[in-house]
Amino acid sequence: MNDPVIALLTDFGEDDFFVASLKAVILSLNPQARIVNISHRIPSFDIDAAGFVLWAAYKFFPQGTIFLAIVDPGVGSRRRILLVKTERYFFMGPDNGVLSRVLREETIEQIREIANPSLFLSPWSRTFEGRDKMAPAAAWLSRGKDLDMFGPRVKDFKRRTGLKARIAGGEIQGRILYKDKFGNLITNIPSSLLDRLAAKKRKEPLTLFVDQERLGRLKESYSAAKKGEVFFLVGSLGLIEISAREASAAEKIKSSLNQEIRIALTGKSVKK
Repeated sequence: MNDPVIALLTDFGEDDFFVASLKAVILSLNPQARIVNISHRIPSFDIDAAGFVLWAAYKFFPQGTIFLAIVDPGVGSRRRILLVKTERYFFMGPDNGVLSRVLREETIEQIREIANPSLFLSPWSRTFEGRDKMAPAAAWLSRGKDLDMFGPRVKDFKRRTGLKARIAGGEIQGRILYKDKFGNLITNIPSSLLDRLAAKKRKEPLTLFVDQERLGRLKESYSAAKKGEVFFLVGSLGLIEISAREASAAEKIKSSLNQEIRIALTGKSVKK
């Protein structure tokens, strides 16, 4: 690989030695590696949030990027560490579902268990396998090490499945997936569902409901809302986001992850 990119995603935070240790191991083995931070502020142990952030960012990276995702509540256990080669990228991480969202969209060419001890630091710690196993494996891959050297092929990986948004009873039913730094709430509702629902009754406005409370209307942009107003719009990922202009929607509506939301064409929500 020429000038390889290794993109890091962890829940390690930025106050301790953890992230620096990962980078030090990689650069010791491959000083030419280009290391990019996706995020190190994933909530501790939150596999779903990590999977979402990886999915939101990965497709904008150059072909051949190595993604190393370390959110690993099962560190030191018998869970596998995976290397997945897809048509465009390489993904590494614990086999706990953190890679499952991106792999739904990628064409998988092969999956390997990273199990060759000659690739690891020695001695290695059961409490920091990201540093001692995954980081050196990423570095060796960036140096062009053949995939056969990493470990045996495996046929499958752990998948995390969530409820999909749907249209039912004259409304869209979905859930909150992620809260960003600004307090915007990203949902699992693709914009295509809005189009399908609006096509039925074009004259009726689309209205957001959370816990049966009517909260706001669809806007085209943040600037179209009044300061402090709660509304929803199609975000940069093509998903519906709940926002408040120059304020935190999460604080205004006291939201929680996986909370159910509804978008209806009528002036009142359809009861369960």
